[in-house]
Amino acid sequence: MSFCSRDMSTAGKVIKCRAAVAWEPHKPLSIEEIEVAPPKSHEVRIKILASGVCGSDSTALSTILHTKFPVILGHEAVGVVESVGPGVTRVRQGDKVIPLYLPECGVCRGCKNPNTNYCEKNDIGGASGLMEDNTSRFTCRGKLVYQFVSTSTFTEYTVVSDICVVKVDDRAPNEVCIIGCGFATGYGAALNTAKVTPGSTCAVFGLGGVGFSVIIGCKAAGATRIIGIGTHKDKYPKAIELGATECINPKDYEKPIQEVICGMTNGGVDYAFECTGRIETMNSALESTYCASGVTVVIGVTSPTDKISFPPMLLIPGRTLKGSLFGGWIAEDLPKMVTDYLNKKINIDHLVSNTLSLDKINDAFDLLHSGTGIRTIVLF
Repeated sequence: MSFCSRDMSTAGKVIKCRAAVAWEPHKPLSIEEIEVAPPKSHEVRIKILASGVCGSDSTALSTILHTKFPVILGHEAVGVVESVGPGVTRVRQGDKVIPLYLPECGVCRGCKNPNTNYCEKNDIGGASGLMEDNTSRFTCRGKLVYQFVSTSTFTEYTVVSDICVVKVDDRAPNEVCIIGCGFATGYGAALNTAKVTPGSTCAVFGLGGVGFSVIIGCKAAGATRIIGIGTHKDKYPKAIELGATECINPKDYEKPIQEVICGMTNGGVDYAFECTGRIETMNSALESTYCASGVTVVIGVTSPTDKISFPPMLLIPGRTLKGSLFGGWIAEDLPKMVTDYLNKKINIDHLVSNTLSLDKINDAFDLLHSGTGIRTIVLF
């Protein structure tokens, strides 16, 4: 029996389910029974199958990324459409889908600009935590619970706008949840944002899920030297397996790591990627590139109050410093990425190091903070 026919009885009704609720900052998540209201006009209710635990979830919990509490975090997931509200045409009940933390309204200036994937309907940083009508679909213990970056996936059911969801192949396994953020972000930063060229040299600062995905993207683009920079040496073998040619630890050197890299690469790499969200690392990445043509891509999330500072002469000879949001991908790119994975054209299996139940979600945050493993996914 299909999911669609099995769950039609819930359409139009409030669903009670389990979710990991963050009641306040800097505290463990609490597994609670919540109520999820039916989708309204142009909304979709999704049964979540799996959700990755991403560094951005941690930055929200620690208030680096502005978020309202109580909130259901999570934004990197795969699920099945349980029901849709009036006016929804993009997906239908029973579709396998990936929620989009970066919406695609199709009408704002960003969506109409072919040079960006930025949609002005996003709730990143502004953090209203509410649906289009300024209400929430989540309640717990009689209290309103906010949504996180238009998605909220640490729950058995969530509700998103129809501009925040894309249909993917029904055969897609749970692992494709990381295409919803980590893999797509890093892979696209190399291919779409930096536009890494064949025969080039690259430096990847930060060997987590995003950094490893950058390495995969650099290798796919034809880079011949890919240097991984990180302090967890246990991750070096995996980085090499995915395409890095060597890995170095800044703690092993007395001089700044950017000087080490420039010495290794005849004046600097062609492309550098910052995946840690640390201001000092962003400066190191910029200074590790070749002065006349180096490209540095900032991916890591920082606080809105953080400031990056460097001498303008670092740029004037020809360096470029740029940011990357969701790897430059748009919604229609994700189904193809999933298909490429199913056809073994890309491999994301190496990026999933742990799978846990929802009850163990705080353990996933502990693994993230310790730097252990690559990506943990929660199975529902």
